[in-house]
Amino acid sequence: MGNLSLNKVCKSFGQVDVIRDVDLEVKDGEFCVFVGPSGCGKSTLLRMIAGLEDITSGDVCIDGSVVNTVPPSKREIAMVFQSYALYPHLNVRDNMGLGLKQAGQPRAEIAEKVDRAAKMLDLEKYLTRRPGELSGGQRQRVAIGRAIVRKPKLFLFDEPLSNLDAALRVQTRIEIANLHRELGATMIYVTHDQVEAMTLADRIVVLRDGRIEQVGAPMELYNNPANEFVAGFIGSPKMNFLNAPALSQPGRSLGIRPEHLTLSRDGGLIEGRVSHVEHLGGETLIYLRAEPHGLITVRLFGEHAASVDDRAFVTPDMARAFHFGDDGLRLAA
Repeated sequence: MGNLSLNKVCKSFGQVDVIRDVDLEVKDGEFCVFVGPSGCGKSTLLRMIAGLEDITSGDVCIDGSVVNTVPPSKREIAMVFQSYALYPHLNVRDNMGLGLKQAGQPRAEIAEKVDRAAKMLDLEKYLTRRPGELSGGQRQRVAIGRAIVRKPKLFLFDEPLSNLDAALRVQTRIEIANLHRELGATMIYVTHDQVEAMTLADRIVVLRDGRIEQVGAPMELYNNPANEFVAGFIGSPKMNFLNAPALSQPGRSLGIRPEHLTLSRDGGLIEGRVSHVEHLGGETLIYLRAEPHGLITVRLFGEHAASVDDRAFVTPDMARAFHFGDDGLRLAA
């Protein structure tokens, strides 16, 4: 079992509140991702779950038991950090099995668990190598393997892909998703990258200034954001926010995804000038400067010709638009 409950959890450093009345339920076997901008408190919250940060008030419960005063080593959790934290003088097998050895488990049992984890992570041919002989992606897999062999109730990941290049991030992301399906374990994953959140999570927890803004499945947040912050944070390229009064629309701003804009040279609702073009092969991103709306991103699938300073028009699909009031909350349709 690996149920997690956070009940009115708060964390303060002196007079500064960094986590504010967080309530959250994570079900057994769920992949839950904490996402938000730098400084929103997501890593602090993860460290509180792990027992690496004290709780100012509230309760952290694992499988129904309050663990506020339980040391990290007794919480049956395993944590994978951004830094791999491998021992350079030990080979892969010994790094993965060190925690079990320190716990006094039999040598044969350790070997069996390490071999099983190595097979899952495609590390079998690297077991005799030391960390200095591995790539960054391989080292991160070793760190994950070290967590797997312990069979914890909770896996906690703190931005584990940040040190990898773009190709390795995609590859390792797929490996982590496959690992979750194979293990069926409860995983809590912290990232500032909303693409990671969208592709990995069963549920996403969006944080801002130490508070939860919204919790939901990836496409639920994408299609039904509760407020302007969530709408702008979830999605890549990010949502456009247009001046609603200038378009005779209710609210302060009109949110529209880049793929829900039609681009034309002949006329449309909003006129502007092309400011920048990104040709990405499978899609083209066109950035249009249009007052009083500012910079508008248009996402077109396939290859499209456009040049800087070209005059162009965009028309939003109003059936796919979101209206936000002065307080940033989404208005009823």
